[in-house]
Amino acid sequence: MRRADSPDARLIRRTMLRIALQSSLAVAITVALLVAVATLVVLRSQQDQQNALLDTAIQQADDVTDPPSGTWLIVLRDGVVSASPGLPHGLPDRAALSQGRTGTEDFRVHGREYRVRTERQGDTVIQAVLDLRSAHEERGRLLQGLLIAGVAGLVLAALTGAWVGRRSVAPLVSALALQRRFVADAGHELRTPLTLLSTRAQMLRRRLRDSPYESDVDGLVEDARQLTAILEDLLLAADPREEVPRAPVALDAVVRQAVGAAEPAAREQGVRLEVESEPVEVAGYEAGLRRAVNALLDNGIRHANEVVRATVSRHGRTARITVADDGPGIDAAVLPALFTRFATTPAEGERRRYGLGLSLVSEIAARHGGSVSADNPESGGAVVSLSLPVQSATRR
Repeated sequence: MRRADSPDARLIRRTMLRIALQSSLAVAITVALLVAVATLVVLRSQQDQQNALLDTAIQQADDVTDPPSGTWLIVLRDGVVSASPGLPHGLPDRAALSQGRTGTEDFRVHGREYRVRTERQGDTVIQAVLDLRSAHEERGRLLQGLLIAGVAGLVLAALTGAWVGRRSVAPLVSALALQRRFVADAGHELRTPLTLLSTRAQMLRRRLRDSPYESDVDGLVEDARQLTAILEDLLLAADPREEVPRAPVALDAVVRQAVGAAEPAAREQGVRLEVESEPVEVAGYEAGLRRAVNALLDNGIRHANEVVRATVSRHGRTARITVADDGPGIDAAVLPALFTRFATTPAEGERRRYGLGLSLVSEIAARHGGSVSADNPESGGAVVSLSLPVQSATRR
């Protein structure tokens, strides 16, 4: 029975193939350019040599009986035409010879190509004919050699690329495997206390039913449930072996629940939370989207002076979550790298600090095919927006 490939093996194989293809493509382009340049250089050199040979043959033409090898001479003097022995049938160029016009032309006669040079010297017109077969054979040998070298280079580049790809990706695979083991181990260790927390919260809710603390205990049970869902989402996000099935998520409900859960932290900071939403559904992972909204609210609460406003709206096929605060705004030095990990202001403590929260929002947005953006409006404060594609009808 054949064993399924591990994710690490698939990653190594894909990387090997990608680097091998890229190396082969680079070599192919280089070889093609070299062949084109070499062909042009050879053609130009051969043409110059052929023209020089024809000119020399004409200048040294005492008679037509002893032309240079591979050439024939035709002389028109006093209306009489004389030609070298063995002149190919179909030559000379009688039109150029009779008109006495100087010039060079190529002729194809019986499947063979010839170059004909005509020149007038006083009352005499001399025409030299050169057989181009040897030049074509030399060119063919050159192109054949370049082609063989190119194919060998492609094979060598592919093998080298695969070898380099395997060696370069091996440390990355080891690091990813270590990271997955750490997340899996941490998740396994956290499941037990989370289960106990959820169980105790439910038991406490049964005991305090119809008491003044019932709503607070209900919130504790819901927080435990959400924390468990977030843990599961983190484990799935760290494991590339499975694609998490998407489901319709009521974005407005997620935001309202997140705002409700963030109320205690906001009151402690002296910040008022406001929410305005319209019904919008997206296809995605509820736990991941909840993490993103929590991070946006946490960022707004930490930097607001008095109020944080969360808005859910729809613009065509795009759903947008906007969290605005009335704080000091985003430092211009941090804004370009706001959604990278550990982005912070140059002088810590004076203005905003940004760590992992917003970078996680960016990663969650990318997983859902969306994007994030941030800006400092003219009215003050900061606005961070999460845009997601709408893939289902709006709830009614």
